[in-house]
Amino acid sequence: MANPKVLDKRRKSVKNIAKITRTMELIATARFKKAMDRASAATDYTDRVSKLVRDLTEAGLEVSHPLLEKRDNPQHGKLLVLTANRGLCGGFNGNLIRAGLGAWTELQAAVPNCTLEVSGKRGISGFKFRGQQVDQSFTHFEDKPRFDEVDEIATRYLDDFIAGRLDRLDVVYMKFESVARQKVSVETLLPLGSVVGGDEASNENLEEKSGASLYEFLPSPESILEEVIPMSFKIKLFKCFLDSAVNEQVARMIAMKGATENANDLIKKLSMQYNRARQGRITSELIDLIGGVEAIS
Repeated sequence: MANPKVLDKRRKSVKNIAKITRTMELIATARFKKAMDRASAATDYTDRVSKLVRDLTEAGLEVSHPLLEKRDNPQHGKLLVLTANRGLCGGFNGNLIRAGLGAWTELQAAVPNCTLEVSGKRGISGFKFRGQQVDQSFTHFEDKPRFDEVDEIATRYLDDFIAGRLDRLDVVYMKFESVARQKVSVETLLPLGSVVGGDEASNENLEEKSGASLYEFLPSPESILEEVIPMSFKIKLFKCFLDSAVNEQVARMIAMKGATENANDLIKKLSMQYNRARQGRITSELIDLIGGVEAIS
């Protein structure tokens, strides 16, 4: 027969764990809402920059910039993997590390000289545990990455690319699609390729126009483009960090919710076992008492 005291002690321990996981779930929910607001604002800003580029091309400007030039024979590659500093977020870090290892193997096969940069303590330890040397690591990015922090890294990438010290930059991060759907994404951010984006409907509307721009650009479309294209790369990289922060909180929120539900189920089972053990002990004591009374009489 199980000991009621042991069961009660274990039940109290599980209750304490449930309180902790429930608190972590609430904290992750609050952080997710804030991170989602920042990511939505960044998305709106990215759309406005893309619209500006479309207006520049509508003005008859041919897009030409060093960041858009494709390197036919890349010699220097770099991989940036975005993970979290903390765990308890389901398979978030594990999926990113596995995808990063695959992307790192492919990049090494395609480019002779490669460097690896990892953001997040979990990713750094994960790569080192698997015998991969991390050339540069970042641990200061939390759930609120700032643009000035990302801008410092992005500027270094741009300078290396223009100087020829970098021919290809791949980024592995968790792309946010919805609360119920996130996926690991491996994107090549440098060279930028075409920054002139837009849906088909917008392009059709542009074709229907006479070709005249709705705006006048001063001092010139070319000088504006010199600023817009590097900024578009910085915004893309910043958006990767924001998506990673949002998805980390979503994963932690879901993981802590599941842990809380499992703890509550375990508490119910332990309560049933405790009640049965307690009732069995009481019944055994009554039987002993009745037996002693009959023996005396």
